[in-house]
Amino acid sequence: MSREQRLAETFVELADTLVDDFDVIDFLDVLAGRCVELLDVAAAGIVLADQGGSLRPVAASDERARLLELFEVQNDEGPCRDCYRLGTAVSEDLDGARERWPQFTPSAIAAGFRAANALPLRLRSQVIGSLNLFHADPGSLDIAGLRVAQALADAATIGILQQRSIRRGEVATGQLQAALTSRIVIEQAKGVLAERLKISTDDAFSVLRAAARSRNQLLSDLACDVANGSADAAQLLRHAPGEGSGR
Repeated sequence: MSREQRLAETFVELADTLVDDFDVIDFLDVLAGRCVELLDVAAAGIVLADQGGSLRPVAASDERARLLELFEVQNDEGPCRDCYRLGTAVSEDLDGARERWPQFTPSAIAAGFRAANALPLRLRSQVIGSLNLFHADPGSLDIAGLRVAQALADAATIGILQQRSIRRGEVATGQLQAALTSRIVIEQAKGVLAERLKISTDDAFSVLRAAARSRNQLLSDLACDVANGSADAAQLLRHAPGEGSGR
């Protein structure tokens, strides 16, 4: 299948999730995974700004990207921070970025990344976060790749702002905060499943998402059940995919 066909299928898949009660976190995790497949990058992640304007990680293609984004926002340094504050795309080879990002760069290289792109999640003048792409080798995306990446970032923005009122350019941030809170509960549930099932956190997320879809239940709702002990880990394991990576 060509990249054009895969891209078309991705947008159809994303459009199918934009229903009245769609799960923002699941939507963004799917998008992060599709970025890796379509753009030939090593990892991808998405950060959103909370009500106070601070960035928070909400989705990642794997645990490396999630931890690196967490490191970025905790240290207020890195491509996602610059992209969000400037409202423009950021591209950088990490070998030459030690002066620009003295704390982030060594951690990114240690995680196996050598270059990074960040694309703004933006509607008109309102920037609500960024899409971050990490490369295993030096070098940025080409022009065609950047266009695809920005289109995916725009899809993420549309999804996030679905059913949210936009008045005079200001996003109703209450629901963004709800999405950020859901991410915390999902991480707690991943930890519970990983400990109880003796699996990695990436595999734990695969189990959680597969079970939520099988039960036609919101990912965040099932995560709450796991975190508070009302969902049985062994039963959820029955829904685990035979193959595939988690988030």
